[in-house]
Amino acid sequence: MRTVLQRVSKASVTVDGKVISSIGKGLLVLLGIEDADNKDDIDWLANKILNLRIFNDEDDVMNRSVADVNGDIIVVSQFTLHALTKKGNRPSYIKAAKPDAAVPMYEEFVQVLEQKLGKKVGTGIFGADMKVELLNDGPVTILIDTKNKE
Repeated sequence: MRTVLQRVSKASVTVDGKVISSIGKGLLVLLGIEDADNKDDIDWLANKILNLRIFNDEDDVMNRSVADVNGDIIVVSQFTLHALTKKGNRPSYIKAAKPDAAVPMYEEFVQVLEQKLGKKVGTGIFGADMKVELLNDGPVTILIDTKNKE
């Protein structure tokens, strides 16, 4: 699983002109799923996201997690995070999981986040043409790949 994690002051997802998810302070998680991903990746990534200390404390030091600040989360499916760009100018998405495998993993990932965070997590609509708006706070943008746990 591959993510682009962004600390936001606010974020929203719109489909067909209708806002389907919106949050204030929290995290926007763009999530790419590949065929090799499994339950261990879901659990590891959910724990990593929920425990990253990327929110400021009272001394303006990034020392608090999204849970510590009672922040919200939106997770948006993003198969293009698995784009292969080595050859030519047209990205290949061959490593991205097909919907029949990706949708259940996406839904399970959201459920795990909700259980661990203790509240609803916003989502996009898998496969839809989504408009994602955000106000990146910091900016803080972090890339996480479960196949490269650095």
